[in-house]
Amino acid sequence: VQLQASGGGSVQAGGSLRLSCAASGGTFSDYALGWFRQAPGKKREFVAAISWTGDITLLADSVKGRFTISRDNAKNTVRLQMNSLKPEDTAVYYCAADLTYVDYASPIENEYDSWGQGTQVTVSS
Repeated sequence: VQLQASGGGSVQAGGSLRLSCAASGGTFSDYALGWFRQAPGKKREFVAAISWTGDITLLADSVKGRFTISRDNAKNTVRLQMNSLKPEDTAVYYCAADLTYVDYASPIENEYDSWGQGTQVTVSS
């Protein structure tokens, strides 16, 4: 499975961005997807995840109420809508695929098998 993230950029605090991740290879509807981020000097952290069907979603506490994850199985795409952005959201954002054949949304980085290249999000105050 190959993943290609896009949609990053620079925005002022309070603004919005929408990240997209296009997948190829495998059967898109058979795997869960997640978003993680890594800020300079920090470890990569979980942001959001969504199950095969999209019925199960999981968000990190730090983004609840501001971010939304969704998937379009017809277009092999997962999206992360980010609203009310804060400077602390500044990071490189990665999409990842969990190829385990279970309808679940995991926050655990090690459970993801394939990773995209990352897209930079910068939020200025």
